[in-house]
Amino acid sequence: MAKVVALVVAAGRGRRFGGDMPKQYQSLAGRPVLRHTLARLAANPQVDAVRAVIHSDDLDLYAEAAAGLGLLEPVFGGETRQDSVRLGLESLSALGCEVVLIHDGARPFVDTGTIARVVAALDSHPGAVPAVAVADTLKRGNAGLVAGTVDRAHLWRAQTPQGFRFQDILAAHLAVAGQELTDDAAVAEQAGLSVALVQGSEDNFKITTTADLDRAGRALSGPGETRMATGYDVHRFAPGTGVWLCGVQIPHDFGLEGHSDADVALHAATDALLGTIAAADIGRHFPPSDPKWKGASSDRFLAHAGALVAGLGGRVVHLDITVICERPKIGPHRAAMQARVAEILGLSYDRVSIKATTTEGLGFTGRREGIAAQAAATVWLPG
Repeated sequence: MAKVVALVVAAGRGRRFGGDMPKQYQSLAGRPVLRHTLARLAANPQVDAVRAVIHSDDLDLYAEAAAGLGLLEPVFGGETRQDSVRLGLESLSALGCEVVLIHDGARPFVDTGTIARVVAALDSHPGAVPAVAVADTLKRGNAGLVAGTVDRAHLWRAQTPQGFRFQDILAAHLAVAGQELTDDAAVAEQAGLSVALVQGSEDNFKITTTADLDRAGRALSGPGETRMATGYDVHRFAPGTGVWLCGVQIPHDFGLEGHSDADVALHAATDALLGTIAAADIGRHFPPSDPKWKGASSDRFLAHAGALVAGLGGRVVHLDITVICERPKIGPHRAAMQARVAEILGLSYDRVSIKATTTEGLGFTGRREGIAAQAAATVWLPG
């Protein structure tokens, strides 16, 4: 799969919005607009990394908006949006980026389907733009009077993220430096690249005015919803003197084999939380092929999943973990395991359940070849 990086353009001053604070940092349902946008992209299973392009005056505001989401370091933008995109693209050159999704920081409702359609179109086109067909009758005006009706048959309202094969759009931006074009698709068109139209979404609107912000607030004012998901993991025994379970080291005649610390219980719990927000699985976020995760403490994985839920405005309601093994005995360590999981996720003790069972001598756990774990997570999400 191509490495997909989302480049979020958030360096503008939002002059049409008015006020002292740029629109991307205005409060929307208690969180900055930009945080909504970043969190959706960070949780998307097709996006490998997210980088924002910001104004040099906004570092503190950005730090609040991006806290805990595990994003790439931001870069500073330029005088115009086009300059900012070019600078952002140049910063990605060393990352092995193959596909870039260029998205407006003030579009907080980008959905998984739109992103999937854009990425899929790049298999056959160097660029792709989500768009919505114009439904209203269009009039040309002159001095306050109708001067004619415009044929709307082939007119579309372009949205973001606009997706491109990375090297193509970087070269296109470098070639048009100094020209003023309206969006990245126009840059691609100028360079002779074909750009596919894919179906966008009416919900994926850009916050430009205070009325738009009010509309966005209404969209998030519903009762919300409760979601549940499960996770499952297995690790075989290996030479060692203890195992990590739920962030607690338990003495044992063996260790567990794995790229990280092989905490099978936290891995199952991480997958359960990721499942509640349709954010793929632990291997997508922490690939075992990446050497930086070798021997890593699995509490980082669970904390990341929790941060993604929180970034979407959600909260973990309950987490239930079952450890399946003959040995070691879990009972003596249950309280410590429960407390550690609660600490990692910032939950009260009674919102974490730790259970253990055996398979009555059956299967690989019954033969004491390894440990399995399953988890069920319940979260609440707004809107």
